[in-house]
Amino acid sequence: MRGRIEDGQPVTIGPVEPAVVEAGDVVLVRWKGGVLLHLVKEATRDRVLIGNNVGRVNGWASRRDVLGRVVRVHPLGS
Repeated sequence: MRGRIEDGQPVTIGPVEPAVVEAGDVVLVRWKGGVLLHLVKEATRDRVLIGNNVGRVNGWASRRDVLGRVVRVHPLGS
């Protein structure tokens, strides 16, 4: 998420109804046996396309796998 959230930068994640997640949101999502904090690139009725802030796309995830949404990015060192 370089440029938007730097490595090691603290964030606050809040609950979110997966149905309201849209492109541009940063979400915590279950992905391949783990969890990732990623940018939503596109959203359909059932899925979200996740990737990073510098152009990489990971792939489609079910909306059921969206666990939360970033509500605040804290300054580094806080």
